[in-house]
Amino acid sequence: MSAAAGLLVTVAITPALAVSSLATTSTINVFENMPNYLKIDQLSQVSSIYAVQNDGTPYKLASFYDQNRVEVPLQATSQFVRDAVVAGEDPRFYEHGGVDLQGTIRGALSTFGDGDVSGGSSVTQQYVKNVLVQKCEVLSDQEALDACFKDATKTTPERKLKEMRLAIGVEKTYTKDEILQGYLNITGFGGTVYGIQAAAEYYYSASAGTLTLPQAASLIAIVNNPEKFRLDNPESETNGAANGYADNKVRRDYILGEMLQYEKISQEDHDAAVASVIAPVIREPSTGCQTAGGAAYFCDYVTQVLKTDPTFGADEDTRMLNFRRGGYQIYTTLDLDMQSASEAALAENVPQTFTDPYTGAVWDVGGVATSVQVGTGRVISMAQNKIYTQEEVAPGPEYTGINYNTDFSQGGSSGFQPGSTYKVFTLAEWLKEGHALGERVDSSVKSDWGTFPDSCDGPQNYGAGFAPKNDSNESGRNYTALESTIGSINTGFIGMAKKLDLCKIRQTAEAFGVHRANGDPLQQGASSVLGTNEIAPLTMAVAFAGIANNGSTCSAIVIDRITGADGAEIAPPTSTCTQSVEPAVAAGMAYAMKRVMTSGTASPSNGNTYPHVPMIGKTGTTDGNKDTWMSGASTKIATVVGVVSVTGDKNQRNTYFESGQASTARHKMWPDIMSVANAKYGGDEFAEASSNLVQGVQVTVPDVRGQSIDQARNEIESDGFGFLDGGVTDSELPAGTIARSEPAGGDSTSIGGLVTVFTSNGSQVLLPDVVGQSLPQAKGTLNGFTVSTMDQTVSDKNQDGKVLVMNPVAGSPAIPGGTVVVVIGKYKAP
Repeated sequence: MSAAAGLLVTVAITPALAVSSLATTSTINVFENMPNYLKIDQLSQVSSIYAVQNDGTPYKLASFYDQNRVEVPLQATSQFVRDAVVAGEDPRFYEHGGVDLQGTIRGALSTFGDGDVSGGSSVTQQYVKNVLVQKCEVLSDQEALDACFKDATKTTPERKLKEMRLAIGVEKTYTKDEILQGYLNITGFGGTVYGIQAAAEYYYSASAGTLTLPQAASLIAIVNNPEKFRLDNPESETNGAANGYADNKVRRDYILGEMLQYEKISQEDHDAAVASVIAPVIREPSTGCQTAGGAAYFCDYVTQVLKTDPTFGADEDTRMLNFRRGGYQIYTTLDLDMQSASEAALAENVPQTFTDPYTGAVWDVGGVATSVQVGTGRVISMAQNKIYTQEEVAPGPEYTGINYNTDFSQGGSSGFQPGSTYKVFTLAEWLKEGHALGERVDSSVKSDWGTFPDSCDGPQNYGAGFAPKNDSNESGRNYTALESTIGSINTGFIGMAKKLDLCKIRQTAEAFGVHRANGDPLQQGASSVLGTNEIAPLTMAVAFAGIANNGSTCSAIVIDRITGADGAEIAPPTSTCTQSVEPAVAAGMAYAMKRVMTSGTASPSNGNTYPHVPMIGKTGTTDGNKDTWMSGASTKIATVVGVVSVTGDKNQRNTYFESGQASTARHKMWPDIMSVANAKYGGDEFAEASSNLVQGVQVTVPDVRGQSIDQARNEIESDGFGFLDGGVTDSELPAGTIARSEPAGGDSTSIGGLVTVFTSNGSQVLLPDVVGQSLPQAKGTLNGFTVSTMDQTVSDKNQDGKVLVMNPVAGSPAIPGGTVVVVIGKYKAP
């Protein structure tokens, strides 16, 4: 073989050598010393992201590539294509050993005059050249890539020698059909289109196996000069629609003639093909998530996850480069039914942008919806009210490339304040510390909340200036934790936080996977209890799924399965589940959050969800009603929806979309999405909460009436209760003593609960009993009070003129000067 190759080289390159300094003998030595093996690396191929449909079949969301190529076996390629390649490019392909002697001499002689070396390359030599070019394409450094490409394509005797030597090596390693298959899959067909399958799809909306004779010939024609003969520039003056793609037709008809000459087709087929019009049916290939429609933001999140997966490379740039070239098939967690419901709910209830009908001001409104499977962390839907774009500058306010559902590092925004949905973490810490849902705290509205415990940063004082109000102007002084949760009462949760540890509340939130969307640490001040940290909706959905999963939070995952270009399985990123709180605490949280659904602020969402399964939930509204949220879960699916101010502030309670009041959109979207979830996934009962967590250990409140305030404080606190001075009240007891308490002395309440005491102002007296007295006697007895009378007919003469009833009754405390109504008997004979 070496001797034959040496003779071939001597004859083939003599014309070129005549104008070079190389001698024939040295050339043969150079040839013998060249490598004779060419390692054929994996070709750059299209990677695709899929959702899996209910019947198990994949649904393509998007494709990614640097080179639009789909490798196919030779058997999947039309015989017309194979014959066109051999007849048009290398008629003696199945006869030579990698280098065609006749073709090489002809090519060499054609360039003898200028010393260039070109033409005459066999299919195998062309294949070698393409492989060498592909080795360059995978280089990420542009300078190295350019140098590699120049070396692989330069028209010099040395390069031609190397190409011939490697072609002979390839022929010794692979069969002719394997070489032809590789050639058809590697060859460029213009632009980013590589390989016969992608070319068939792009130029003729066909497959490699269904190409007709004229289609096959026109595609193989492109190979000769991809830029000159490509069929996707109908405006071209030399090769466009107006002249019937004349350049391509000339080359196509030449190939058809060669096929006829070598008896690959009949005269009749040849004539029909030559007479046929070249009519490409361009099907634009797409790269990127914009093809995923409403699921584009989910698709974008998948690509962000791939950037962090070491499976695809050592760093982010390398991973995405490998992904775009590696022919990976990514099968995601997306549930198309849930995704469709989420997209429809947003489209019906939140506009892409909003113009105030009165002021004309444009509000950049955002709508989000994301759902996570409980117990697995699988993200099954993700949608928002904008149109996805990959442009650096969005075409309009209805477009964005920012994913409002995810963290900034995952292609998302810097997050949004979740409002009162964040209160569930204070509730969790409350139960963790042994407090009960029935326990009361100081919930009065005040401007000086004093000092809060903080084991991380030391006690924190919140005096003048920190004066949170309640959304519905609740003014109770001592709400229970359950009442505060059901009604989302701000002062109730601030009161709970004051009995806890601000640092531990933050740590409990973190245990549920909660973090700021911009990567900064969670803030832990008293105001953060009410939801002032900016958090991604997906993060909150994961946390609510953790509550529903008996306190075990599973990190979000979006990929179920990955296969490589060779079909081999690749391990996808996995979810990590962590016990955030004990199951008993999660059960207590669920108990309270079920009440939020049935009788609290989330009841509109609960009432509109069908079919019904047990559900937990929490609403959230930020200052000025600029963001509104509904977050909740069954034991199977957790969903978070929100209407947010992307830029600018807008009071959603004063704003009306076509679907109604903006602040109520959440209670229309959440039920629509969860109705699909409930129907498809069902839902079980949540674990039953213990009576200790619901009611606490029940103990009797001491009766401190008549005691001084210091005596009352000592007795109440020594019995394990919290003490709250409720201020002065009207009472008949001596001024300065305790008139009453809430709960009252003798009542049962949970240990550790709050007892509010009220001090007497001594303004009242106990009413004397005047029943049975005459009216003049009664007025004398009630001296200092205004007496009002009413008559009542009696049949007993002894009751005539006597007081029958008094109101208030005898013994009631009353302020002197007040009115007492007495009923006087009036006798009437039977």
